[in-house]
Amino acid sequence: MRNKGVYLIFLFVCSFCFSQQNVTWQDLSKIKFTDTYFSEYDDYFMYPTFSTSIKALEGKQITIKGYFLDVVAKENIYMLSKGPMASCYFCGQGGPESAIELVFINKQNFKTDDIVSITGTLKLNQDDVEHFNYILTDCKGILHE
Repeated sequence: MRNKGVYLIFLFVCSFCFSQQNVTWQDLSKIKFTDTYFSEYDDYFMYPTFSTSIKALEGKQITIKGYFLDVVAKENIYMLSKGPMASCYFCGQGGPESAIELVFINKQNFKTDDIVSITGTLKLNQDDVEHFNYILTDCKGILHE
């Protein structure tokens, strides 16, 4: 019986280790955009069409490495970027696929342009133009020195 308990613990630990997937910015670039009119804003926005490989990641726990950007700290608005602040999506150096909105479990002590690995649950967003196309919820982060 003792071996059965050890075996069950081993299976639990293995399932936890393999339930998280490392993702790269190249993986997230498998997306196409079309200009789509949103009547509530009387404007056109880039509407995403996610590839099958990206759709398969939705709801899964992923880890990705990038630059932490403190967008509006007072309102807990943070993002992870493929590039540093000077070359991020909002500075015209990449597309929407090069940025992820972050929702942390607990406030982090990261600073803008810190290189971090973030783990969280991936949510794909097509219709809410007030949020990013990629959102990570329940985030935890690790600072790289």
